Amino acid sequence: MKYRPLGASGAVVSNYALGTMTFGAEAAEEQSHAILDDYLAAGGNFIDTADVYAAGVSEEIIGRWLAARPEARDRVVLATKGRFPTGKAPNDVGTSRRHLNRALDESLRRLGVEQIDLYQLHAWDPITPLEESLRFLHDAVSSGKIAYYGFSNFLGWQLTKAVHVARAHGWSGPVTLQPQYSLLVREIESEIVPASLDAGIGLLPWSPLAGGWLSGKYKRDQTPAGATRLGENPERGMEAWKARNADPRTWEIAEAVHEIAGRHEASAAQVALAWLAEQPAVTSVILGARSTEQLADNLGAADLALTEGELMRLSEVSRPRVGVYPYGPMAQEQRSRKITGGR
Repeated sequence: MKYRPLGASGAVVSNYALGTMTFGAEAAEEQSHAILDDYLAAGGNFIDTADVYAAGVSEEIIGRWLAARPEARDRVVLATKGRFPTGKAPNDVGTSRRHLNRALDESLRRLGVEQIDLYQLHAWDPITPLEESLRFLHDAVSSGKIAYYGFSNFLGWQLTKAVHVARAHGWSGPVTLQPQYSLLVREIESEIVPASLDAGIGLLPWSPLAGGWLSGKYKRDQTPAGATRLGENPERGMEAWKARNADPRTWEIAEAVHEIAGRHEASAAQVALAWLAEQPAVTSVILGARSTEQLADNLGAADLALTEGELMRLSEVSRPRVGVYPYGPMAQEQRSRKITGGR
């Protein structure tokens, strides 16, 4: 395991984080605790959850794990999120001071800690003034309830605006952003990655295996079955089977991943994760596992060193499709400048 600064902060985290959306949903408490134990034993120190994961049960499972292992709290950098509905009333959702104050206190209670190391807004809120949300986060840092804050699922302009609004007011600034990012989903490279690099923000990619598509578990034109996410629900959200199976690019990427995995005697998942961990601005890749076996395989990526040629091969085959403008080659050329002049 390698360690990196937590974005624009002085805290240090492992380059593979443990995501816990499966806890209390796809992994029972005993299994979840075993996953946490194995992750810590492997050198991992960054645990990510959210108040809406299994309706708060994920946080409770982590809280009981920490309570039974007091020494783990000093080792672990603990992250959670608030923003999505925790009830049915109009104020049970969003990034207003009212909702976040209650959501943060409830997360602290469920986790059984006095301070959350990284508190994240789970998504942009188009209704709440950004100043209100950022002032709440600044106050939470000042009061000691959180050490740092970040965002999840923000667009490039939203991240940039938040950074500069916080600076203008002299408030604590964000340190991280959690976007979806993988060999199959690279659209963030057009705006979000440059915005993060400009602000010194660390990226914490979620769904690094694209919902299992990059793990090698699915076969072309064979509808998934059995105990897999798409086997249980082929129309599952952004990962839905039909559209990705019909796209030749999906299988071109999968073929390149398998080819490189074979050279290293590694799994497809390990190759996909190792590529992502080396991308610009990435601080820590969030692993999601429903079993200790899945976790062990994923953590094998920490020992996998891809060559420059292999990294370039994966980047080329997975290059995102863009239109002519504003992200096409000629449009990019318009924004470039040679030090020697001319084009």
